[in-house]
Amino acid sequence: MFIDEARIKVISGKGGDGIVHFRREKYVPLGGPDGGDGGRGGDVLLEVKATLNTLAAFQRQHKFNAENGKKGGGNNKTGRSGEKLVIYVPPGTRVYDEGTGDMVGDLVSPGEQIVISPGGRGGRGNARFANSRNRAPRIAEKGEPAKERHLRLELRLIADIGIVGVPNAGKSTLLAAVTNAKPKIAPYPFTTLEPNLGVAILDEEVTLILADIPGLIEGAHLGIGLGHEFLRHIQRTRVLIHILDGLADDPLLDYAQINSELALYDPQLEDRPQIVAFNKIDMPEANDRWPELKKQLIKKGAGKSIKPMAISALTRTNVRELLYKAAQLLTKAPPPVEVDELPVYRLDSDPQEFSVLREDNGWRVQGEAIERAAAMTYWEYDQSVRRFQRILQSLGVEDELRSLGAEEGDTVFIGEYELEWSD
Repeated sequence: MFIDEARIKVISGKGGDGIVHFRREKYVPLGGPDGGDGGRGGDVLLEVKATLNTLAAFQRQHKFNAENGKKGGGNNKTGRSGEKLVIYVPPGTRVYDEGTGDMVGDLVSPGEQIVISPGGRGGRGNARFANSRNRAPRIAEKGEPAKERHLRLELRLIADIGIVGVPNAGKSTLLAAVTNAKPKIAPYPFTTLEPNLGVAILDEEVTLILADIPGLIEGAHLGIGLGHEFLRHIQRTRVLIHILDGLADDPLLDYAQINSELALYDPQLEDRPQIVAFNKIDMPEANDRWPELKKQLIKKGAGKSIKPMAISALTRTNVRELLYKAAQLLTKAPPPVEVDELPVYRLDSDPQEFSVLREDNGWRVQGEAIERAAAMTYWEYDQSVRRFQRILQSLGVEDELRSLGAEEGDTVFIGEYELEWSD
């Protein structure tokens, strides 16, 4: 089953906790602090794997967790870092942030990677807080919390040549005739409900990757039918083979309709090199109308060097010649330039920014730095709590609460923690 869209949730690894620990050795009465740092949490990466051509794997698994970092140990031992998690996707996968809608990556080449959710840093052990004034600190940090992202993956097939046309024109028959692909074929409209990919080997030096794009109907560029889901797969192709049904009521009207839908969806597709293949020439009716139709096609394509040819995908008449002609166009065709969207890289906002909101049962303090500091605080150690209070002062949170009218005994919420305000 061809799946070209998926939604997943990725969670990076949490940083390992630093620890409070002191040397306890015989004959070493003043051993001092030796609590080690926690290990870094594992990153979540997306990587292109050439052998994949669908997003079907994400129908079975939607949630991905990287490994957490391990906590530090005594004798200044640093905890082990969490293993990174590599999620494999097919070439042509675009990655969107589900919350903002921004595209954050366009993965095309095999082996290409993107870190989609970095792991949290490990917390520092108490050995890192020792100084001349505090030689036995009971202060340590918990690991930085994991980062969670909701993503939408969208696949755009990477093929050299796209086969387009109205429903039942013979696109799937052509693909089956020249490649090892096995699309469903039957004599009724809308046989193909999903794109098919195939490889045609013409000789030792010429190999073509073809994509059979399901039949397009009027209004496809507006999303009518399954228009958008099919049209996006054409954008990465460099040459189009436009199949006309030789037995259709008006092949010229079909030709104009498909070209119009392509141009309305993406203006660049209007100038994409195109071969017009008049199919079903093995049928007497189609063979009789071909000479006049050929003149009309050449006339309609004036200025675009349209050279239509007659084929029969069923009997493979002129099929090999069609592919060699497509291969010649491919050598001259520039790679498609997709300017409709580029990955969005936003400058990180100031992590020290915060906001204070009044709630029915207290005050809510929000901000990246202050919420991270709260999550990394050991609340069971008085020195760690006092350190957190100093962070509140340095960021200006205490002054802001005081100016907004916080009173003795009010509840202050920071992340998942409830604190009592005491001025």
